[in-house]
Amino acid sequence: MAITKKQFGVMDDERPVSLYHMENSNGAYVEILDFGARIRSLVVPDQNGTMTDVVLGLEDMNAYLHDDAALGAVCGRVANRIAKGHFSLNGKDYTLAINNGPNSLHGGPTGFGLRLFDGKIKDDDLILTYRSADMEEGFPGELTLTVTYHWSEDNELSILYEAVSDADTILNVTNHAYFNLNGHDSGEVLDQLLMIDSTAMTDFDDFQIPTGKISETAGTPFDFTEAKPIGRDIHGVHPQMKGNTYDHSLVLDGSGFREAAVLKSTTSGIRMTCFTEEPGLQLYVYDYVLHNKGKGGIDYQPFGAVCLETQHYPDSINHPEFPSIVLEKGEKFRSTTVYNFSTI
Repeated sequence: MAITKKQFGVMDDERPVSLYHMENSNGAYVEILDFGARIRSLVVPDQNGTMTDVVLGLEDMNAYLHDDAALGAVCGRVANRIAKGHFSLNGKDYTLAINNGPNSLHGGPTGFGLRLFDGKIKDDDLILTYRSADMEEGFPGELTLTVTYHWSEDNELSILYEAVSDADTILNVTNHAYFNLNGHDSGEVLDQLLMIDSTAMTDFDDFQIPTGKISETAGTPFDFTEAKPIGRDIHGVHPQMKGNTYDHSLVLDGSGFREAAVLKSTTSGIRMTCFTEEPGLQLYVYDYVLHNKGKGGIDYQPFGAVCLETQHYPDSINHPEFPSIVLEKGEKFRSTTVYNFSTI
């Protein structure tokens, strides 16, 4: 395994941003930015041995600085939505910035995805660390987050999240990679086959905030227990299909580290299997032209990728019936998600 580093650009304050290239002996590789700990490229062989970049990424640093889609980013301090940017912890109320309708999304306007991490190469691992100050974006406690990326000889990307805080806080981190197994510039993903190990979902209101109800997905557009084309039911009629696409929190079956989802393309023959220990998965397929130029200067068109965001449920801090996202002072948080790539 070879890991190299080069400068990709600079922040607004002129701090350099680095791009790390992780390549195995087969020529498959991953590119990671220390800006937002973002996955910029992930290149694996298709069924004919042609190297294919299966992750959407942006053309240059300027595009990333103005990215509003969290492409490939580690999202936090709390990924997904917090209703009205408000929560209570230990009897104290906290108010966050609103950046998604009436809600706080992905940690706020300057969440982890827009922060510069400290990078370190250790053996075959890339270790990225960010220290989030007490009350940064309104969250209590100074929190240290470490994201360790490992790229294996058999084309498996492992993401290990570790964190500790000096005060009680809340934490829900995920990676927001956009996958297209025919290639990042190949167009829609609607014919790609998706299976998710989930038989239930968190119902949400008109502002995409959970109502607290967990509903079975059998017979609905959200039933992916058997592999089906992503686009088959994406415009289906259902009370929870409030928009033109999927942006829904699915409750993963089982517990512990387990298979969560399988994505396959019959065109490229590439298969991606996702494993996680998180309780949920946010299924998201964007339905608009992305606002910033993609790699090669292309415009990413609607439905051009699918996100499989392993995480806790949205707005968990305001739903005591959901798995907790409270991280107590001195408690060590640890969670692993893996994306394994092979061919059909």
